[in-house]
Amino acid sequence: MNKTVFAIAAFFVLGGVAVYWNVTPQPSQNIGHSMVPPDTSDLESGAPIVDVSLPAELSAEAQMGKRAFEAKCAECHGANAAGQNGVGPPLVHKIYEPNHHSDMAFVLAAKNGVRAHHWRFGNMLPVEGLTDADVKLIARYVRELQKENGIF
Repeated sequence: MNKTVFAIAAFFVLGGVAVYWNVTPQPSQNIGHSMVPPDTSDLESGAPIVDVSLPAELSAEAQMGKRAFEAKCAECHGANAAGQNGVGPPLVHKIYEPNHHSDMAFVLAAKNGVRAHHWRFGNMLPVEGLTDADVKLIARYVRELQKENGIF
């Protein structure tokens, strides 16, 4: 009989702990960075969303990536990946840091398109005419811009 009473008491104690744990607010899981896009309501349509500092010099790979970016990406993501208000997001932004969006995420985005999830610009369509190697060079260009702007 003692074992039965002990088992019933343990059941209620553990159940109480589980209920308490589920109703107690837990700390935020956004560790290390904010995924909140900046307020762009005061910017004109098409204006750059962020100010981008340019590196003194780009690597040879980043220079090739810059040319490909200007040909295929700048129309939406703006000059120097600064974004364009109402058109496309800046890639020189904490949201696209390497720990959150890897270089492979850039490749997959260009190849398959992306469902809108951080910004309110709508879905990104696949980009025609870019190879995976092209996009890796574009990612190198973006990473060098990010590094110059304190995004690692």
